[in-house]
Amino acid sequence: MRRIELLAYPEVQLLDVSGPLQVFASANDFRTQAGEPAPYEVAVVAASPRIRTSAGLVLEAAALPAHGLEIDTLIVPGGWGVNAACEDPQLVQWVIGRSRDATRTASVCSGAMLLAEAGLLDGRRAVTHWGRCAEFARRFPAVRLEPDPIFIRDGNVWTSAGVTAGIDLALSLVEADLGRHMALAVARELVVFLKRPGGQSQFSQTLKLQEGDGRFDRLHGWILENLVGDLSLAQLADHANMSPRSFSRHYRDATGRTPARAIEEIRIEAARRMLERGLAVNQTARRCGFGSEETMRRGFLRVLGTNPRDYRERFWRTNLLD
Repeated sequence: MRRIELLAYPEVQLLDVSGPLQVFASANDFRTQAGEPAPYEVAVVAASPRIRTSAGLVLEAAALPAHGLEIDTLIVPGGWGVNAACEDPQLVQWVIGRSRDATRTASVCSGAMLLAEAGLLDGRRAVTHWGRCAEFARRFPAVRLEPDPIFIRDGNVWTSAGVTAGIDLALSLVEADLGRHMALAVARELVVFLKRPGGQSQFSQTLKLQEGDGRFDRLHGWILENLVGDLSLAQLADHANMSPRSFSRHYRDATGRTPARAIEEIRIEAARRMLERGLAVNQTARRCGFGSEETMRRGFLRVLGTNPRDYRERFWRTNLLD
């Protein structure tokens, strides 16, 4: 049985704890229902027996175990309380010592800051929530921060991006321990429709376009529904009830990009989702309105640094049953 400890502290993010916890609990359920021993012993541990999360829910936790007792995995969640946790020297020392007892150490979301404060990420590749990347890079320059991936494994240390990425990380830990079939079974049980590989981006281009003042949100929705239609400047301007010249100016002010660049990004994001589900490259190019495979290939290389065929091979195969 593999012992897994999830560290809790005041104002921890609830889903950072409960998401991975449920993944391991579901794996236990599958094994015990099959008449086999549970593979995991999971404990939420903290310096206090009751921990109030940032959502207001109070968790009951076991005491911080003493150093020297070997465990399989230590997971450090994130949340708004992580800054205070980083300033607690006793907690930081406990993380340092406990990580030495663990076969692997992991963080969820901004929990990477506590690992970095403990010096566990120095010289390593790591990721954290996109909204805290600038702060993280400023505070921990010795860490090789990568702001894009869902999760990263560097040796025996795993870090994951924002909140729900902790579920993706936990599923990959289950896959490493118990195999792909179990990880996919748990993903289906939790209604996680796509078991995302670590290298997949945590960013949504469509969400990025909505970071402006909201004037063009409905237009973006219309574009998504009409990727193979007429998306000329004149048509977009007409849909926005503006002249083409006025539309171009206001759109760039609101989104920071030209309409043509935005359409390309929306098409590429739609194409990624189709390729991840296994759709053929030529069908994807046609359904997303690229006109040709070559046009889509150039767009992928420009935006993602890879071509559609390699992207499909990398991500679709990761989600296939053995």
